[in-house]
Amino acid sequence: MRIDLFDFELPQDLIALRPVAPRDTARMLVVDDEKDFADRIVRDLPDILAPGDVLVFNDTRVIPAQLEGQRGDARIGATLHKRIDLRRWQAFVRNAKRCRPGDRVEFGGGVTALVEGRGEDGSITFAFEGEEPVEVLLERAGRMPLPPYIAGKRPADERDERDYQTMFAARDGAVAAPTAALHFTPELIAALDARGVARETLTLHVGAGTFLPVKVDDTDDHRMHSEWGRIDAATADRLNAARQRGGRVIAVGTTSLRLLESAAGADGVIRPFEGDTAIFITPGYTFRAIDGLMTNFHLPKSTLFMLVSALMGRERMRAVYTQAIERKYRFYSYGDSSLLLP
Repeated sequence: MRIDLFDFELPQDLIALRPVAPRDTARMLVVDDEKDFADRIVRDLPDILAPGDVLVFNDTRVIPAQLEGQRGDARIGATLHKRIDLRRWQAFVRNAKRCRPGDRVEFGGGVTALVEGRGEDGSITFAFEGEEPVEVLLERAGRMPLPPYIAGKRPADERDERDYQTMFAARDGAVAAPTAALHFTPELIAALDARGVARETLTLHVGAGTFLPVKVDDTDDHRMHSEWGRIDAATADRLNAARQRGGRVIAVGTTSLRLLESAAGADGVIRPFEGDTAIFITPGYTFRAIDGLMTNFHLPKSTLFMLVSALMGRERMRAVYTQAIERKYRFYSYGDSSLLLP
């Protein structure tokens, strides 16, 4: 499909630079196949969902993956986006032409890495030196990797270290937050528990590729970056059992959705999964594992807007976004939410 079919005009003043507080007071546009759009807030979820429904969260934790370094007299900016092994990471690099295999880059705080090579996508592989875990080194030298549409307007600060992390964050490895879950609070979870809405967690370490612009003219020519994820057998069994009982599986965020769909077979059964996924969901895709999606509002011509268009229909989602813009919903990572129920 042509990429321009997923374009729309977004006023810059609707890009949220900070989240609302409390988190669960963010606005939420509820959309299904038949009714008019409903303006709600995230705190209303217990009134919207039914007992037996299941919310699926991503428990990945954002690491300080943005680094500034020096190679000789050249400044090097690096955003780690995918772990290869215990000491090696792939990174998108500013001034990458100055990085040659064998070069040593100094990132400050005694943190150094050797350049191993360049991938087909232009990313650089760094091998971090020393014996300390790379996560420890990043805490010393790195900073929170805010999305470019926020970082281009203001620098990251101490508040972002709290704001850009979900309450479910438990497993280090993401370089972008699963932002749909930023809206949840302990109080909201308690209310969902009382309603009988179940919750499950999986892990998908979100990569910086989620922010890369689509540079081709047709979806057939776009190549997704892979991300590592895991769903254990017990979680898969509980999700399958919930659907068999008539409950809906609602993915909280496109990251949860993509891993669930990667783990599901053509029979709709979710199976244990551990490994890389580069699933690219566009209109025409048949969903197997999910019955709904809670997600923020996405960029024009992005793979995530293509995903929600696949779920609800392209014309329906264009109407949804037109309404969201007219009603002044806040967009992107720190913005408002939508609940899509096909």
